[in-house]
Formats: sequence, C-alpha cells, structure tokens
Amino acid sequence: MSAHLPVRASVIIVSYNNRKHLEHGLPGIVASLGENDELILVDNASSDGGADWVRQAFPSVRLVVSETNLGFGGANNLGVGHAAGEFVVFINPDTAVDPVWLDALVHALQADPAIHMVTSRILLMRDPSTINTCGNDVHISGITLCRGMGQPAEEFDVPGLVGAVSGAAFAMRRLLFLELGGYDADFFLYMEDTDLSLRARLAGMRSAFVPASIVQHAYELRFGPTKTFYQERNRYLMLLKLYRWGTLLVLLPVLLLGELVTWGYVLLRERARAGNKLRAYGWVVKNWKLILSKRRQVQRLRRVTDRVLLAETTSSLEITQVESGWLGEAINAAFSALFAVLKVWTMLWVWW
Repeated sequence: MSAHLPVRASVIIVSYNNRKHLEHGLPGIVASLGENDELILVDNASSDGGADWVRQAFPSVRLVVSETNLGFGGANNLGVGHAAGEFVVFINPDTAVDPVWLDALVHALQADPAIHMVTSRILLMRDPSTINTCGNDVHISGITLCRGMGQPAEEFDVPGLVGAVSGAAFAMRRLLFLELGGYDADFFLYMEDTDLSLRARLAGMRSAFVPASIVQHAYELRFGPTKTFYQERNRYLMLLKLYRWGTLLVLLPVLLLGELVTWGYVLLRERARAGNKLRAYGWVVKNWKLILSKRRQVQRLRRVTDRVLLAETTSSLEITQVESGWLGEAINAAFSALFAVLKVWTMLWVWW
C-alpha cells in the first residue's frame, strides 16, 4: 500500500481455525489488492497457528488477534475499527478470488450513488460452473435464501438489486457501516449479513449484485450442533428489530407457517437437536429488554415503510436448496403457494 495515497478499500477477513483455507486463498486475495488498498485479517482466537503463518508469509497484512472468539459479526466490527479505507470489503477465509473481484465491487459503488452495498457472484469452489449465491433473497418469514443456488453460473450475468448481500463477499462505504452500527455482535453466527442489509434498507439504502466480481466459496450445507439455535434465534431478533408492532401482528399467520416449516425440518433432519428451537424461544424471552433496546436503535434509522420492505420479500421458500428430489419439489410447491396467499393477505393490511 502506498504511503502517499488515501486508502481506497480495507479488505477484512475473519479467521477461526481457517489456516488450511487461508493457505489456499490468501495469496490470490493479496495479489488482487491495488496499491492503495489494505488487508486486515482478524484471528478470532484460533488454535491452528494461522495467525503465526500469516504473520510470516504475508507481513504486509495487518493482523489483529482477538484473545476471545467474538463471533463473525463482532470480529468483523473489530476489523473495521482498524480500517482506514473509504470502502470496507468483507470476504470469507474459505474463498478464492478472480483477479478483478475487488475492483468490480468498488467500481460499482463509485459508479452509482443510489447503490450502497454490493455483493459478488459467488460460485461453488468444488464446481465453479455452479452458483453458491448471487446475493441473497429474503423470505417474508425472515428466512434467508441463497439466490440462484445450484444454477449455472452464466445465468446470473446481469447486475441488479437484491434483498440482501452475502456475507461471504460484499462491500460498502465504511462510514455507512459505522452509521448503521456495524454488525449486531449479539448474533454471533449466521444471519448477520441479512440483518445488516435490512437495516440499511430500512434507512433507505439499496443492495446490488455485481456479476463481474467473481469469488469461489468452499461452501457445504452443514448443520452443526448449534446452527439451528443461532439461525432461528437470530431470525426472531432480526424481525423484532425491523418491523413495526402492527406489522408483526399482521404477519402472525406467516410467522406461524414459518414455524411449521422450520419445526418440520428440525424433526425430520435434526430430531436429536430439537431443543435448539426451544432454546431460541427461551433466549428471546430472557433477553426481551435487550431486544427492545436494540429495536429502538434500529427504528431511529427508518426512512422506508414496512409495506416497501414486505413487497421486496419473496414468498417462494426454495426448499429444494436443502431437500432435493421430488419430495423437496412437492413441499416447496405447496408451502410457496401458501406463503404467496399469505403475502397477498398481508399486503392488503399493511399500508404503513
């Protein structure tokens, strides 16, 4: 990075025991930086020696070591605290990048002042001809869906607005990130990108997909011991912060149907961990005062009505992303039709 130029982009990577992935992808990310870009790597209390490897192999990388695991959002917030760039760019450690991925994101933000967050065309590392996600779709129930997952990469080659960015690779202006309050560190893991995107949308900002920015992601659909807890707890928290009370009341049929879907999946696929759903409910009850405090902060951002937010959600559940074959298609068709009817009903009531 040139000492005589202001920093253009601060690229931030959070690593938690990701040394193997860093050894594969970090050289390409470093090579993609411009002369006035910086790379900040936050080591999130790893035990695999990754921080020492980065320190020795890439002394130009600014290494920030956290002695405790701050979670994905908290560690990224820590990284932004060390950033000097006009733009902050977030990318997962288990990625490999096209040489112009970063320039494409920054140029998209510079070219259109009506766009405030931009996300890459993210392909599966194991099969780069196939999409992992091209931005995310937000379901009316708050469930986040990978846009275009499993489809041929070339089918998503046109820029456009998206419901949310993917936390695997996206960019925004640093000052906007700070104005929004950064990531909600209490999420710890999962849904932080959707929550940040929807807070930005509530404030009148837009997110867009940039197909020229190509990133490969070592994505695998996995359900660890606590994933359902974090995903469900964070979905409830996000919705409670985002919508007016009247909207949440009107959304009750949607949310109850969403509970039927998620409980069905848990009982079919994760029966031994069904307690995670109950833990998510318990967390909301136990932390109600905290949720109300967060809600007040988020509502101060409001420039967009709930009606606009709801209109931009999808009613298609895309269950085939987690359940393939005829069963997944049948379930998807049935529930997507029900959610479509409920979305129409919701829009008839929500005019605020």
